[in-house]
Amino acid sequence: MQAVKAWLRQQRITLIIGLCFLALLVLFITVRKIRGQEVEAIIVRPAPLVQSVVVSGRMATESRVFLGSTVTGRVEAVKYREGAQAKAGEWLVKLEDAELSAAARQAAAALRSAEARLESQRRLAGPVAQQALEQARSNAMTAERERERAESLFKQGFIGQSRLDALRRGAEVAKSQLRAAEAQSDANQKGAELEQAISRVAEARAAADLANARLAQTRVVAPADGLVLTRLVEPGQIVQAGTRLLEMSIRGPQQLIAQVDEKFLSQLKVGQVASVTADAFPNDKFAARVSSIAPVIDAQRGSVEVKFSLDKPPAFLRNDMTLSIDVETARRDNVIAIPAEVLRDESTVLVVTNGRAEARSLKLGIRTLSAVEVLEGLREGDAVVLDRALVEGTRVRVAHRHQSKVDATRSNLSTDTLKSMTRE
Repeated sequence: MQAVKAWLRQQRITLIIGLCFLALLVLFITVRKIRGQEVEAIIVRPAPLVQSVVVSGRMATESRVFLGSTVTGRVEAVKYREGAQAKAGEWLVKLEDAELSAAARQAAAALRSAEARLESQRRLAGPVAQQALEQARSNAMTAERERERAESLFKQGFIGQSRLDALRRGAEVAKSQLRAAEAQSDANQKGAELEQAISRVAEARAAADLANARLAQTRVVAPADGLVLTRLVEPGQIVQAGTRLLEMSIRGPQQLIAQVDEKFLSQLKVGQVASVTADAFPNDKFAARVSSIAPVIDAQRGSVEVKFSLDKPPAFLRNDMTLSIDVETARRDNVIAIPAEVLRDESTVLVVTNGRAEARSLKLGIRTLSAVEVLEGLREGDAVVLDRALVEGTRVRVAHRHQSKVDATRSNLSTDTLKSMTRE
């Protein structure tokens, strides 16, 4: 009997405890329902917002050339290895030139011979012809005076007809000799013989120039100061005309080249500032500036080529070095901005208003992959719910408040796909 009473008392106590627990649970549920569901929210605060495009690019000089041979021959010497600095006009590759050197010497000798003949024509033949002309002119004048005197004496009867005829023929012969001397003098001074001598000199000079030009083609020289990038031949190798022998980077302004997805084209403008980091030197950032945007789109890759100029290029830059280029395309110094992840659709968020989740439509400004600028729809201090799955109108209370600091991390418009695309 005592055992039954004890058991009943224990059951009553258990029942009372259960009823108390149930009452507390109901009270807890009721209070929670009144207070609303706990949610995490972002408290909107004005902050700077930076929009940027990050792409992978490479370093290059404005001019890179392949130096080749214009004649067929055997390589005699290659002056430099890769990485060497070359001066403008300095020979880099030398071909064997024994045959062409002999041809050049032969042409030079022919030129000297033609010039000697011309000099002889001018210094010897010319003066001799001039002297002969003077002598013929003097003889003609003397013969003419003798004829005139004979004419006078014949009229006076002192000489006969035969003597007069002889003096007349002598005067005519002297005139003929004068005309011949004049023709010879003209020929030596400006006539056919002098022209022939001058033509022979010009022909010999052209032949000498041609031989020297062919000889010069056996020396491949640097077109300007620059850096030898690739050495493509070695001594003893036979090369044909047009064969590439060296690749050279012409010294000049360094620039960066990147292939940017065409969907970002509207955000890029000449003059925009970029922060650049080399993969090999991640801690050494330097500045660049958009210098040009290609007028055409690469149809196969859907990208546009963008070039960047450098005011102070770092010493570690090398041709074709891979670089990460962060181009600042827009900046807002003090705006209302929210993380893009809180948007329920294109422009709607849930805002805690009077203890309930209220849907609010926003007018947005610039966008990045991680944040958006809010032009209308939010004010400083508004609490934006992070849970996009929450049902509109639900009673809520903010359990965790996060400050909106979208400026703490640069908002980039780049993808790994784009980065890999630029390396193809």
